[in-house]
Amino acid sequence: MEHDDVYLIDMWRLLVREWTWFVAVLLLVLAATFAFLHAARPQWQATGWIQIGQVDTAPTNQDPKAEPLQRVLERLQLVAFQDDVANSLGFSHDAPAAGLYRRSLKAEPLPYAGPLIKLTLRGYSQRQVSQFATATVAQLQAIHQRIEAIPLARGHARLDELRKELQAALADRDRLQQAVAGGGGASGPVLASALLSSKNQEIHSLQQTESELADRLSATYTYDTSLMWPVYAPANPVFPNPVLMWAVGLVFGLFLATVAAIARNALRRATARKRALTKGIQPKKPMVALTD
Repeated sequence: MEHDDVYLIDMWRLLVREWTWFVAVLLLVLAATFAFLHAARPQWQATGWIQIGQVDTAPTNQDPKAEPLQRVLERLQLVAFQDDVANSLGFSHDAPAAGLYRRSLKAEPLPYAGPLIKLTLRGYSQRQVSQFATATVAQLQAIHQRIEAIPLARGHARLDELRKELQAALADRDRLQQAVAGGGGASGPVLASALLSSKNQEIHSLQQTESELADRLSATYTYDTSLMWPVYAPANPVFPNPVLMWAVGLVFGLFLATVAAIARNALRRATARKRALTKGIQPKKPMVALTD
């Protein structure tokens, strides 16, 4: 413990002795931090949660999603996709806003929440970053709508066909009921009753199938790719962070200032030691003998 106290005291004395170098380096780092904070262009960050669309008419044990989760993640990282998003907002490929959008775009999978995709990206204003997030989802939605068009059309065509079959079956049942009620021959009512029972089973099966398909095509199970909630874009920029930057600048400045003071002190001692050695090895002047 005593050795530590001596070491700290020696360090303090060293810093006091070389205070000009310590202060100069510290002020230089703080000035660089100040210049960076005023020169850096502010950046805002937006967060959105994407729900992948689906058409729930897929065969059993098949994924009804428009695209698998991993394929959507890969699509979001494609430069061509990102350029289409930037172009939809009027930005060229080499525009600074488009470059920041490509660099900052991150898609995090949330497989146990829908699945969902957490999207984060940056822009040079709160409005701009919100527009980029919304345009990203709109571009992905347009692609998925094209993918879902055929299975969705087939599902609605099948639903219309079931409804027509159901109407025809209901009309047949009405005729059979009239036949049973009208009587006629001895075998006529019996045959009509058997046919009526069979027709009722057919109608029940058609109604159940039509109801299940209508539910699967409803908004509960069939929907477009969209944002689960509105885009979240705070009013304050996330970069540069003044508090964090000043803290980092102060810590880094103290470190560099201490290193500079130690280096200066070491150089001073080495110079002093060299001078001392140089003086110590100088040859003595020869004695001149005096003669009578």
